[in-house]
Amino acid sequence: MLQSKARITAIGTYVPDKVMSNADLEKLVDTSDEWIVQRTGMRERRIAAPEQFVSDLSIRAVHNLMEAYNVQVQDVDMIMVATSTPDYHFPNVASRIQDAFGIRQTGSLDLGAACAGFTYGLHVANGLITGGLHRKILVVGAETLSKITDYTDRTTCILFGDGAGAVLVERDEQNPGFIASDIGTDGAGGIHLYHTALSKKMNDTELSDSGHLVQNGREVYKWAVRNVPAGVERLLEQGGIQPEQLDWFVPHSANLRMIESIAEKAAIPMEKALTSVEYNGNTSAASIPLALQTGIKEGKLKQGDRVILYGFGGGLTYAGLLLTWGAPDLQ
Repeated sequence: MLQSKARITAIGTYVPDKVMSNADLEKLVDTSDEWIVQRTGMRERRIAAPEQFVSDLSIRAVHNLMEAYNVQVQDVDMIMVATSTPDYHFPNVASRIQDAFGIRQTGSLDLGAACAGFTYGLHVANGLITGGLHRKILVVGAETLSKITDYTDRTTCILFGDGAGAVLVERDEQNPGFIASDIGTDGAGGIHLYHTALSKKMNDTELSDSGHLVQNGREVYKWAVRNVPAGVERLLEQGGIQPEQLDWFVPHSANLRMIESIAEKAAIPMEKALTSVEYNGNTSAASIPLALQTGIKEGKLKQGDRVILYGFGGGLTYAGLLLTWGAPDLQ
């Protein structure tokens, strides 16, 4: 990887007010709190109001970032939003953020990499800044998965929640934060996790056109547990460090049992894993920034810590990053 000239300098998050507990789900489908916790580790998830969309959640996350770090975003020269649930096909969510904050001169684009979207966004931001094309980039991961979840399907409706996270990535040649990256795709597995749009077939296979997210959880689970630990090993090798030298592991918070299996295979103690799954559910592109924010609030994640972020999901895509955490500690 090219020597980085960028680091993360600030983070903000937002989750909707409405809480959907396991007890609430018991009233909708044949399930139980005990069953859900045992299989997923989830207890609650946040649900966007009918009039709340990804742009609304994203804007609130950026406001939180600005307030927490006393920074402005009017000089941002690129906005990237990772989401699978945009307000519209177009205009993109990034342009809604540009308008909300009156940013005069900036690029805007949405990234479609599902649960790996946030780490893909960071990877692209680092490349654009290191290559000298941009100096200050806003990267957002945000989802309103509740709007495409089938609440009659007990296998999927227990999993998903809504939320948003935003980070600033800025040029810093003296203290860069990006050490190594690991990115890849297994497109043949795309049939295991999808949400239809214009096409109702994939490789001649008829798709469910219900308007809801469709997931073969067993296949996605097997793929992630097989592939993510190998990716973590590649990151550690590139960075020249051993697992015990890593401060924190922040995987996509898909399912706590999945994370436990991945951590065990990667020889990383669960005590070093930061997650957002217990009280937010699976928030796809938002799950990693929500987990980072939780780590900061709990006094765990500190400036200078060595961290692996690893997103994986629909595509099937994955993107991992080894970082030196750059955002200053909050008092």
